[in-house]
Amino acid sequence: MKKTALYDKHVSLGAKIVPFAGFEMPVQYSGVTEEHFAVRENAGIFDVSHMGQFFIEGPGSKELLQFVTTNNVNALEKGKAQYSCLPNENGGIVDDLIVYQMDDEKYFVVVNASNIEKDWNHISKYNTFGAKMTNASDEMSLLAIQGPNATAILQKLTDVNLSEIPYYHFTVGSVAGVNDVIISNTGYTGSGGFEIYFKNEDAVKLWDEIIKAGETEGIIPCGLAARDTLRLEKGFCLYGNDIDDTTSPIEAGLGWITKFDKDFLSKETFAKQKEEGVTRKLVAFELQDKGVPRHDYPVVDAEGNVIGKVTSGTQSPMKKIGLGLAYVAKPHFKLGSDIFIQVRNKNIPAKVVKAPFV
Repeated sequence: MKKTALYDKHVSLGAKIVPFAGFEMPVQYSGVTEEHFAVRENAGIFDVSHMGQFFIEGPGSKELLQFVTTNNVNALEKGKAQYSCLPNENGGIVDDLIVYQMDDEKYFVVVNASNIEKDWNHISKYNTFGAKMTNASDEMSLLAIQGPNATAILQKLTDVNLSEIPYYHFTVGSVAGVNDVIISNTGYTGSGGFEIYFKNEDAVKLWDEIIKAGETEGIIPCGLAARDTLRLEKGFCLYGNDIDDTTSPIEAGLGWITKFDKDFLSKETFAKQKEEGVTRKLVAFELQDKGVPRHDYPVVDAEGNVIGKVTSGTQSPMKKIGLGLAYVAKPHFKLGSDIFIQVRNKNIPAKVVKAPFV
């Protein structure tokens, strides 16, 4: 198992460590609910250094990314980031990712930890454009400072005016005396804040400085469990749960990152799905009775026929109800549809709702 540069720090703080995507990662510190509310109401810090980072640069870099991603890279400019996905040859998703434009011919790509090698091989396979590719995953660390007070805390450590970095934009600057830090506003918690990318050797210093800067606000370290409940309340997809090699972006509600004014893998398949409709869709649902939905629980209709399955589910700390995401067959995926989630052989009534939940 790999360890992030902050592994010893997590252990010393009493974090519960679990294996995740090939890494030993902190799943929680003080408890999921406390960490969840810290991020919703104040500030929390996450070590997400297990994520993968590639640099794709030189002539052909834009052309390569245009072909292997669904979103339109032409919409990017220096300092702007874009949520996108890598489609496979069969109309599924290799991974979802964020593409940052660092310069005219230089892009920074952030991928999921469990897919680093898979994504690298996939993009490399289609690199007939002569782009230079660098896998910097093992050299870089990533901290996410999230919550309504996160900006004020981080602002104490940098001369960069953070209020001038809009959502899905970034800059490169100095943080706590560490230079060349990528400061990005793309949060996965839906509570505002920033992510910072830097070299591994600066990880402990930056972690300590951020905790110190946030003392008066009461920033706390948060683990992967709270990250999951936070992203789920906002209806954000998690690769391996809600999207994978067998799901299309159209089925997953990611039509908004699938642009047909360019050529890319599986374009015809997705265009057909958009035009003709799909037989199943990823929906948000809320339980109408007590129960906690979990990954892979069956979704049934009023007669008990299986019409889908839960991909992500939890007891929402904010709403105090069971909610989640599920693939549901037509016509049950319409907003307001009554469905049932099978929880321990009991069919709990649920309703298809519009995300985000909070």
